[in-house]
Amino acid sequence: MKNSYQKQLYSAREAALAAGELLRENALKNQQELIVDHREAHDIKLELDRRSQELIEKKLKDSFPDFAIYGEESISGDPNAEYRWVIDPIDGTVNFFYGIPHFAISIALQRNEETIVGVIYDPIRKELWEASIGGSVLMNNHPIVVSKRSQLSEAVLSVGMSKSVATMEKTLPHFIELLHSAHKCRMMGSATLDIAYVACGRLDAYIEGQISLWDIAAGALMVQMAGGIVHLKPHSTESDKYSIVAASGSLPMTLLTKPLEEGQ
Repeated sequence: MKNSYQKQLYSAREAALAAGELLRENALKNQQELIVDHREAHDIKLELDRRSQELIEKKLKDSFPDFAIYGEESISGDPNAEYRWVIDPIDGTVNFFYGIPHFAISIALQRNEETIVGVIYDPIRKELWEASIGGSVLMNNHPIVVSKRSQLSEAVLSVGMSKSVATMEKTLPHFIELLHSAHKCRMMGSATLDIAYVACGRLDAYIEGQISLWDIAAGALMVQMAGGIVHLKPHSTESDKYSIVAASGSLPMTLLTKPLEEGQ
């Protein structure tokens, strides 16, 4: 199939690289130098989140002024537009704030809510993942595939967990089962990067029961194009939230999806 989204992919790539430069310039600042817009018990929003999204939006709108924007920091344009950009300007803001070098920028393009282009950029390691329907899925210009590990005892899983007490009570027993069964389980604080790691075979699965579309849209496309499986469905009680298992496809999906089925 001929790739018809090269211009859109190029624009997303250039926007991610520009935002990455902004984040890299600020990554060495201490907490006192970073401006906090909003702080919650388990999350934080920085002024830099807004600046990163504004930079990304400007670059994308220069090339595609009619496309809508669905981003963590702002939503704009026609909500019924055929095309929309789905943007997370910093996924892993808490990591960024604490000086932990595990965060990324995620940009996806959807046509009628189907993701057709995805770019993820880790500005610290300078690792760039990109994919487009009809094209290839690459990391730093090299083709990638998911892990071929088929035994859970050999697998490394990444887990995200809602801070809701009810959700934790329901899902913790199943996550404990995964902790016993898998080689290792990690909780690293950036869904975007973790799903990119699944796409390139570093991780075998990413599991999260309550997450936003901008965290996962680009990565889900990459996992599927790299040969993996994405189990994605709207959350049963939280609007605009989803549960996701993004996996290599070589592991038993029933066990991986069990915490989500029980937790919703």
